[in-house]
Amino acid sequence: MVALAVPGLSALKRLCSVALFVSQLYVFSGRAGSLMTTEHSKQQFVSTKGVTSPSTSTPYTKTDSHTRTSHRTDADHGRGKTGIRILIHFPETTEIPFYVSKCPSNGLCSKLPPDCMTCKTNFSCVYGKLATFDCKIKPQIHCIDQRNNEVENFTINMTCQFCWQLEPADYVCTNSTSCMTVSCPRQRYNATCTVHDHIHCLGNRVFPKMLYCNWTGGYKWSTALALSITLGGFGADRFYLGQWREGLGKLFSFGGLGIWTLIDVLLIGVGYVGPADGSLYI
Repeated sequence: MVALAVPGLSALKRLCSVALFVSQLYVFSGRAGSLMTTEHSKQQFVSTKGVTSPSTSTPYTKTDSHTRTSHRTDADHGRGKTGIRILIHFPETTEIPFYVSKCPSNGLCSKLPPDCMTCKTNFSCVYGKLATFDCKIKPQIHCIDQRNNEVENFTINMTCQFCWQLEPADYVCTNSTSCMTVSCPRQRYNATCTVHDHIHCLGNRVFPKMLYCNWTGGYKWSTALALSITLGGFGADRFYLGQWREGLGKLFSFGGLGIWTLIDVLLIGVGYVGPADGSLYI
């Protein structure tokens, strides 16, 4: 039995040695692979450092595609490696100016609205007199002269005056519904006025101006006067104008025994008594 056990132990020892050798070989092969992967990654990192930023002034070849590439030798670091720079080109967007929609194409330059041109100030012009101004059309505007030739520089004739000095019919202003039109002294309000497109003038085309309160709430003077004459003793005229307190007073006093009724007929007839909201009669 001892003679048979000795060869068995020797064979088992050899088998363990072979297994240990195979396991060590597997471990060493795994380390070598990881080292090779790390070295490869380092080489990729070094090569990517050679890629230049888009702000570099290296020339590149223009192509029809949206992506452009260029090769550059990394001579600054002395490694001699070639980096690849990728430039992404986005198509340029051209915005249309807001004034283009107001400017008709291929029309007379002198007939264009003021928003379509820029004119030099004529410091020698006399107020209220016609003067000649040198003008130039704005970009993306096309116009012609009297000879049907397309031009950029031309002259126009207009009255020498500022925009705020124009006639009220030449501009439009904002209205106020909070001021009293029937008051003494007559009230004013701050309005913002804009010159019409076909009017030429000097200075800002949008300007502030103090205007008298001039708005209506839909009340008719003729209706108020008719109610005051016929049903004034019952306060119908005051109720119509929105003055319900005075209307109740006239109703329960029978028009102040007729005296109040006669006074209201006179006051409404001359326009002294108006709507309660402070607006004007129609």
